[in-house]
Amino acid sequence: MYKIIETDGNAKSAEFTTVHGVVQTPVFMNVGTAAAIKGAVATTDLQNIKTQIELSNTYHLHVRPGDKIVKQLGGLHKFMNWDKPILTDSGGFQVFSLAGLRKIKEEGVYFNSHVDGRKIFMGPEESMQIQSNLASTIAMAFDECPSSRADEKYIRDSVDRTTRWLQRCKDEMARLNSLPDTINKQQMLFAINQGGVFNDIRVEHAKVISEMNLDGYAIGGLAVGESHEEMYDVLEHVVPFLPKDKPTYLMGVGTPANILEAVERGVDFFDCVYPSRNGRHGHVYTNKGKLNLFNAKYELDSKPIEEGCGCPACQNYSRAYIRHLLKAKEMLGMRLCVLHNLYFYNTMMEEIREAIRNKSFSAYKKSKLEGFKENDLKSK
Repeated sequence: MYKIIETDGNAKSAEFTTVHGVVQTPVFMNVGTAAAIKGAVATTDLQNIKTQIELSNTYHLHVRPGDKIVKQLGGLHKFMNWDKPILTDSGGFQVFSLAGLRKIKEEGVYFNSHVDGRKIFMGPEESMQIQSNLASTIAMAFDECPSSRADEKYIRDSVDRTTRWLQRCKDEMARLNSLPDTINKQQMLFAINQGGVFNDIRVEHAKVISEMNLDGYAIGGLAVGESHEEMYDVLEHVVPFLPKDKPTYLMGVGTPANILEAVERGVDFFDCVYPSRNGRHGHVYTNKGKLNLFNAKYELDSKPIEEGCGCPACQNYSRAYIRHLLKAKEMLGMRLCVLHNLYFYNTMMEEIREAIRNKSFSAYKKSKLEGFKENDLKSK
């Protein structure tokens, strides 16, 4: 169940009730591709850094350790010791990223595993079966994620096929949720809007899938090569045509600035590998922009990454120490940076929710974006 608490312009803050707990939106989903956040971050850490919902990857868990093994072990929640909501993506994006190894047909996609090269077939039914075995809170529909640079005819044909696949996902999910041995019989299904940067195709697709009455609606196929301006333009055109009484999820986005812009355009859910990936490379987010802790200027810097930050890194360690760990290739350095970045994102989402509920989102967004530019101006 999705209940809007407050709106401020197009920005909205809501409560989304699931079988694994209530999610306050807007929310950032912390990405644990193979049932773990990269950078030696445990689910016990996630509980301490304000994580509301974790995202894992259907394709990767199907390849390793195998979704049937996860089911035998009681499902993903039990497997990774996480009692809050989990969203699993459908594998569609991995099929897009494995372009050289795949063949798309009406029944589904034939491709080779990136791990051992073995042949895999995945269609809508297989994706639903895998996600049902994983027993995630929210399953994503199986779609094709065409390149944003594909031509109009290809995108139109691809979107039509994604719609046909969505109906198959819906039917299969209903069947799976009725089986006696299904772990999570209340698994939800989110649809995915596609259409590249063709707003007419996007809007048409949004109208069609909105009629199908699913639990939530994602906007996919962005952050795959188009400009930020093109992405924002798509959101402005599409979000108004998605159901108002269901959550809206922008897949794979993004930077703190991207999130602020998308919230302003009515988006609820986000996920992105940036905070963990950047953290593993010593790049950390602050309210005054991003810092590269490998820089020599932090060698004698006894300050925390950010003054006043409540994350485990800032509460206990200096920039100088974390820089030393990174330079010495000690895993603790990566771990502390990832913990800080995820805490930063989760805290920013908390502030966004509060600003919307106080009707002060535009002032909050303006001051946040101005703050992010401070380091850029200093370094010029």
